[in-house]
Amino acid sequence: MKKYKPTTPGRRGMTRISYKSTVTKSSPLKALTRGMKRHVGRNSQGRITTRHKGGGHKRRWREIDFKYNKIDIPAKIESIEYDPNRSAYIGIALYADGERRYVVIPKDTKVGDTFTVSAKAKIQTLNRLPLGEIPIGTFVYNVEVKPGGGSKLARSAGNYIEVIAHDAGYTQVKMPSTEVRKILSSAWASVGEVSNSEHKLMTIGKAGRARHMGRRPTVRGSVMNPVDHPHGGGEGKAGRGHRRARSKWGKPTGKGQKTRRVKKYSNHLIVSRRKVGKRR
Repeated sequence: MKKYKPTTPGRRGMTRISYKSTVTKSSPLKALTRGMKRHVGRNSQGRITTRHKGGGHKRRWREIDFKYNKIDIPAKIESIEYDPNRSAYIGIALYADGERRYVVIPKDTKVGDTFTVSAKAKIQTLNRLPLGEIPIGTFVYNVEVKPGGGSKLARSAGNYIEVIAHDAGYTQVKMPSTEVRKILSSAWASVGEVSNSEHKLMTIGKAGRARHMGRRPTVRGSVMNPVDHPHGGGEGKAGRGHRRARSKWGKPTGKGQKTRRVKKYSNHLIVSRRKVGKRR
């Protein structure tokens, strides 16, 4: 981590990641990038569905390979790059047939490292196998939910999923949230932990830097009026007036409250619910 001298109040305590020690290439591969329009939290009708998004620096989209459908073809990592659209590092994988693809890089990866997507691959970082072929206790990332559906789980910086059991065609895995769930053993996963684990230690430091990152201001409900938020109103720093925290729309939020739908399709796959609050 890089720390700044406290030349201004905003600089005091500000930290950022030192990319020079890791990133090996500054500009992306043009053939694997395209322009993008950021929807800044708005749906197809233009209505805001996710608040606190907007503005920020212009970005180019990197086409990341989450399918990993080049089976039994060895590949070599050509570069390690920064991606403004995600927290993890990415890199160019050069396959033996000459094709190049962007992939999410795991921890401690160096230029020149090789990997294979194969059911018979060795259990080593970067290699990709079906979950049923991965031993208990192994850390994995880029995990599929459905076989052939592409990586969906453990893709952000520092994340990993632990394989803890194999049973009746399913593999039980422990998620970053501490939830234990079952995934079909024929679903694929990559061995290792996602790179850039220091990302969570970064202190933004000032509002201007957050705006540059595309984050708009977040206003606390307790400082709003009662008409705008259930926590609003009262004289001075008044309590919220009811036992459980609520969102702007009156739904339970935060403090370990359950928000999962009772009849969610994946309920039968959950072995152990995630631990929240002090229990975690």
